[in-house]
Amino acid sequence: MRIDASVARFLHEMEAARGASTHTLRAYRGDLDLFVQSLPRADITELDAITLEECRSWVWGMSTKGDSASSIARRVSAVKSLFHWLHTRGDTPTDIAVRLAAPKKPQHLPRVVSKSVMSDLLDNLTTLAATGDPIATRDLALWELMYASALRVSEVVGITESDFDWADRTVRVMGKGAKERIVPFGTPARDALVAYRDRARPALPVSPETTAFFVGARGKKLTTRTVYELVSRIIGDIPGQGPKGPHTLRHSAATHLLDGGADLRSVQEILGHASVGTTQIYTHVSSERLKAAYKTSHPRA
Repeated sequence: MRIDASVARFLHEMEAARGASTHTLRAYRGDLDLFVQSLPRADITELDAITLEECRSWVWGMSTKGDSASSIARRVSAVKSLFHWLHTRGDTPTDIAVRLAAPKKPQHLPRVVSKSVMSDLLDNLTTLAATGDPIATRDLALWELMYASALRVSEVVGITESDFDWADRTVRVMGKGAKERIVPFGTPARDALVAYRDRARPALPVSPETTAFFVGARGKKLTTRTVYELVSRIIGDIPGQGPKGPHTLRHSAATHLLDGGADLRSVQEILGHASVGTTQIYTHVSSERLKAAYKTSHPRA
């Protein structure tokens, strides 16, 4: 079987059986296309003609071109997934990519807003919402929910009103891989959400066909881009490293949970991580904050 046909079947399997998102499929397709194009006579390359050395040569070529370690690691991961899938199907006698390695990515801790700064930001948003402006009221509700429940931006824009259990203070979201989970939120978030639901959203030109809970000024479903612009504008002047988008609220929520004594498994469930190993980065964040506090506070540090 030709490699290009195998890639097409693999992507179809990801979409049909695994429920991969459009964004994930696009990323895999781009990465695998790069790999296929790197092969000699790519248009006629058969599976059994591909060797581990050719795969390693492809990785080496990306490194010498100056491609970032994170991009190379993502592409290698896509190729390893492809060949693992082919082997489990019996299309290849061995998994040739099992020993394929990528350059190590530099470890960057996520941007985290301190509890005191987060409190100040929420106070400012509350003051703006108190004017009665529908968009300011929406922004407060959006911020409160994303921080309270550590939601991804894609999750929060996909919420409908029926996803909320107001009495139980929980919301049902659809995470990565079409995995559903229920996450809690606190009383401040509930109050902000109810104010938006009862006063702000009805004041916006929302059509009856719009089921999204969060909408824009024109009454249409809120876009991820709008949320990115909102968060980056509000936290843009706050010192720190890393991206300034909505993930900052997710990172901050996870770190504050661990700082407050939450166990790692509970934080994993709230975040919707498939592996606890992914959640462990937040223990490093908490550790770094602890060391920083120690160095500035202890006389013998």
